[in-house]
Amino acid sequence: LRFAMFIWLTVVGGLVLILRTRFPYWLDDCVYILRSLLLAARLIMYKRSKPFHAVLDAFLAAARRHPAKTFLHFEGERFSYGEVDRRSNRVARVLRQEAHLREGDTVALFLGNEPNLVWTWLGLAKLGCPVALLNFNIRAKSLLHCFSCCGAKVLVTSAELQDAVEEVLPALREQGVSVYFLSETRNIQGVNFLADKISKASDQPLSRDLRANVTYRSTALYIYTSGTTGLPKAAIITHERMWAASFLQSLCGVTRDDVFYINLPLYHSSGFLIGLAGCIERGITVVLKRKFSASQFWDDCREHNVTVIQYIGETMRYLCNTPKRDNEKEHKVCIAIGNGVRADIWSEFLRRFGDIKVKELYAATEGNIGFINYSSKVGAVGRINFLHRLIFPYMLIKFDIEKEEPVRNSQGLCVEAATGETGLLVGKVTRRSPFVGYAGNDQQTEQKRLRNVLKKGDLYFNTGDLLRFDEDNFVYFQDRVGDTFRWKGENVATSEVADVLTMAPCILEANVYGVKVEGNEGRVGMAAITLKEGEDFDSAGAYNQTVNYLPAYARPRFIRIQPSLEKTGTFKLKKTRLVEEGFNPALISDPLYYLNAAKRTFAPMTTEVYSAISSGMIKL
Repeated sequence: LRFAMFIWLTVVGGLVLILRTRFPYWLDDCVYILRSLLLAARLIMYKRSKPFHAVLDAFLAAARRHPAKTFLHFEGERFSYGEVDRRSNRVARVLRQEAHLREGDTVALFLGNEPNLVWTWLGLAKLGCPVALLNFNIRAKSLLHCFSCCGAKVLVTSAELQDAVEEVLPALREQGVSVYFLSETRNIQGVNFLADKISKASDQPLSRDLRANVTYRSTALYIYTSGTTGLPKAAIITHERMWAASFLQSLCGVTRDDVFYINLPLYHSSGFLIGLAGCIERGITVVLKRKFSASQFWDDCREHNVTVIQYIGETMRYLCNTPKRDNEKEHKVCIAIGNGVRADIWSEFLRRFGDIKVKELYAATEGNIGFINYSSKVGAVGRINFLHRLIFPYMLIKFDIEKEEPVRNSQGLCVEAATGETGLLVGKVTRRSPFVGYAGNDQQTEQKRLRNVLKKGDLYFNTGDLLRFDEDNFVYFQDRVGDTFRWKGENVATSEVADVLTMAPCILEANVYGVKVEGNEGRVGMAAITLKEGEDFDSAGAYNQTVNYLPAYARPRFIRIQPSLEKTGTFKLKKTRLVEEGFNPALISDPLYYLNAAKRTFAPMTTEVYSAISSGMIKL
């Protein structure tokens, strides 16, 4: 019997060794597939339950299960699940009475990363009200545009954003939008201050009947994103999609004993859906920061025993650029979830800060396809497996970069890219993987739809991203196509930037694009412009124009003045050569300028300035 057992163990051990040698990621694949099946079963159960079981219900269950457990750490304060539940009840009661809210009414939240946003959203969810999460960096035209997208007639904001609100207050009144501040009364006419009323309101639970008609197909959130062109677009996030995004933490191995660190903005899908909603799904503790701070990052992690962090590529680069410390590996962080990190920064991050499992993601807020690098292979944004492709059909198709359109064969169908070849990622639109689109913007929704891909009449979501699949089934991000660039973790629509620039009196036309800068993630904004006849370049005026109308991440850092802008035969602006040439004055004879914030102008670009920017001496 012992000999038989020895033979059996030897055979099994040999098979495992062969599998690990020939298929080194088979165990990772098996774990991921098992987790995916269990989560899919849960989602089906939630969708079929009556009444529908939403993420809010997961929070309420956690508040009942462990009311004293810390839900939020914020700037030295601690808020338990039970306390956040009670605070959300108060907010819900006051907003229902003051704003006359009913189930289905959309409310815009214009708030920074603070606990107020969390319990205000929960309170509105208890009323069955969808919430539009506004980027607190936007101003003027962009801010007003966001209301027309989602149809919100109520704005909830804070004293910190008073100036931005007052700037558009007359226009908001014309649109019939009521403004509510979650702060003490101030001398501002035409707005409402709720702090006193909220403090006096009842914190008793609200009736489930207030949201009786909410289903998995109902809109839960509007999250704004810049896609191919134009002003921010309101991506519709249904309750089903919210659940799916919240499951990403579980897929990455986060458990109910973890502590999660959120320093990304909550108006983003990463911070809100993957971060906050994911923590609610797990029932865990959140350490919330107003904004990212490289100098405080690891001290925060040590103080609160953080085990899971979120990142974008810039986050890791900033951390790697901090001065080295003797204790920088003394922490409990074991998982990092995010997107956009370069392979070299990734490797340096692991070398500096220890054995942290980096779970790189690829996804779009409004998209129907995404990937997880659950094997933590450096440089990859995801991994292919048969189950994922079966449930969410997708493919890479050949793409003509010059024409900015898919390559089609003689039958008018798209051509699939070969393994190892860069191609445009498209996801098939099905009942399981829908593309809901953008609120109040049918034109932009249609532009993201790609028809006649594999056969006549089929429909796919066009991600607008070029990816590559290798022979080991790993996925690599290559580039973004279309009229966008990504900087500081934000997608920037080039047409919006061009519209702002051409408002400057001296500028006739503007061709905006993104260029790479040594040592920086993504691409920074640059504009090739032409001047109006008889006009000289007003560098200070152009600077004021960009600063007054564009958030910091969208401002073009470089300007190139050309006699004329090169266009295609169909009058599209050509960008490929401009992107390749970048902002190097040694390669460009046209006048070049860079945004000099210290002098509040666009200053002439010199070889010395170029070297300083490339070496990191001048920060962008």
